[in-house]
Amino acid sequence: MNNYDIIFVGSGAAGVFAAYEFTKLQTNKSVLVIDAGNDIYRRSCPITAGKVENCIGCKPCNIMQGFGGAGTLSDGKYNITTEFGGDLHTILGEKKAIDLMEYVDQVMVSFDQEESKLYETTSTNLKTLCLKNNLHLLDAKVRHFGTDRNQEILKKIYAYTKDTVDYAFNTIADQVDYEDGRYLVHTNKGNFTCKNLVLASGRSGSKWMAKIFDKFSIETKSNKVDIGVRVELPAEVFKHLTDEVYEAKIVFKSDKYNDMVRTFCMNPYGNVVAENTNGLITVNGHAYADKDKLSANTNFALLVSNTLTQPFKDSNEYGESIARLSNMLGGGVLMQRFGDLVKGRRSSERRMKKCFTKPTLKATPGDLSLVIPKRQLDSIIEMIYQLDKIAPGTANEDTLLYGVEVKFYNSQVSIDQNFQTKMPGLYAIGDGSGLTHSLSQASASGIQVARILNDL
Repeated sequence: MNNYDIIFVGSGAAGVFAAYEFTKLQTNKSVLVIDAGNDIYRRSCPITAGKVENCIGCKPCNIMQGFGGAGTLSDGKYNITTEFGGDLHTILGEKKAIDLMEYVDQVMVSFDQEESKLYETTSTNLKTLCLKNNLHLLDAKVRHFGTDRNQEILKKIYAYTKDTVDYAFNTIADQVDYEDGRYLVHTNKGNFTCKNLVLASGRSGSKWMAKIFDKFSIETKSNKVDIGVRVELPAEVFKHLTDEVYEAKIVFKSDKYNDMVRTFCMNPYGNVVAENTNGLITVNGHAYADKDKLSANTNFALLVSNTLTQPFKDSNEYGESIARLSNMLGGGVLMQRFGDLVKGRRSSERRMKKCFTKPTLKATPGDLSLVIPKRQLDSIIEMIYQLDKIAPGTANEDTLLYGVEVKFYNSQVSIDQNFQTKMPGLYAIGDGSGLTHSLSQASASGIQVARILNDL
């Protein structure tokens, strides 16, 4: 039996920054961080070579699990804002939330060997350009470290924390019991006890966290799921936007359905990649900092938010069913030229050979209209034509669409201003809490809960 003052389940962004803060504070608490995945040095994924078929079903999945969480092999992009990326400000207040995200940014920069630019949308005329075309550019500060530098920074944070905080990798948490003021965490590598237990297992641990919340009758509220496509086009089309703000978070309200469509995870000169989430192949994107690894394309997601109510309330299951259909038809990720989509025909190998936009992911040419529901697809097509007004060329015939891109969100758990549930000493932070949806906000929640627990 291993006894600790505090145990974190999950070493994603929230767990990593909690470990950092405990180390900086020179805590006298005994702290353990459990994760089902690998340490930072053993996290690599064959899919990143650009071919979906490279996925060999690693267990644990190095894309989704391990030190740094799902953000480790992503784009390394930190958005400092409360306009998107979660609702941290609803329990901490606007100023406190921004201050914590600024602090996270300072920590990242302090471990970075190179100087990275902090982009801002507030001082740009792009907002006016968007408004003139019925689009809305959200305010944010953006720092891009790149997939490669992000991993190097996380290695340094791990080295900084490992003598203060204990880590248990490849350790799968199962049952959690509570007795005599202490929590007993059952894992495949033995049992651990603690007075304070912090659930920070991210989106990949959503079903496990839901099981724990159900066991202790902790109230949760269904969250949304975002369904859409990843757009890939020549970088020159969006260059005037990305050179100024790097990532343009643009929102559009569709005319036909009045649905909200938004850009997400914009990657100038980046690569489209596949993800394996609990056996489902979906699409994502990232960009390197190393100029030798840059592509000629920019990619970004177009997502439509969906929140289901009665009689079926499981928004994530709805998203999973669409991803399964895509996997069934395309063996993974489907790819279609925009021109083929609007003309009602599938993209084929023959048509792709004539395509001027060269794909950065080897995906299956096909027909997205057989996978994505009409309502979402109509709204996405509307958004593409609207973006074409501020970035001419977006609606070109050879613009590529990859599907599906699905963003799953954990059910939002009922917590107080200290991230504590109704159970004494049981906390929920990061994306696993349903409160945060970004690296910056998840990291900020880890900082704050570490400060709270260190003072107890």
